[in-house]
Amino acid sequence: MEATIEQVSAYELERGKPMPTLNHAYVQKNLLVSLDYRYRKTLTVLSELNLSMPERPDAVPDIAIYPKLQIDFLHDVTSMTQMPLTAIEIVSPSQSDAEILAKFERYFNAGVQSCWLVMPSFQAISVYSAFGKYRFFSENDTLTDALTGIELNLSEIFS
Repeated sequence: MEATIEQVSAYELERGKPMPTLNHAYVQKNLLVSLDYRYRKTLTVLSELNLSMPERPDAVPDIAIYPKLQIDFLHDVTSMTQMPLTAIEIVSPSQSDAEILAKFERYFNAGVQSCWLVMPSFQAISVYSAFGKYRFFSENDTLTDALTGIELNLSEIFS
């Protein structure tokens, strides 16, 4: 019997996170579009933004939601020291629950107000308001993040 060793891609080594899948990319796009469409005037929704965490290493959530930011195209920022209101992680098949929860604990300790755990295979999202405290939304539910006031119909995200 031959042992199989799974190769870690350059993407995963460089970013410290799993390679996104088709479902991951599709759901991420839907979240970005829906959030931007509804909240563009009051929030800035960003994908794959490096957060300079108080405790190393830095983190890169799939989506970060900020109060409306002034974007200065002449002076770019490579790593945000201001924490987002919300950090969204879309679970990949190779990620463990413990890995995601460890990220959430770091986010909350750094000042993030809410974290969303997006589970494409279940077509569901858990909205964490504190470490270990969450509400589960699925199917045709309207996701409500009480801390940010964000509401999204999940049928738009997973269709």
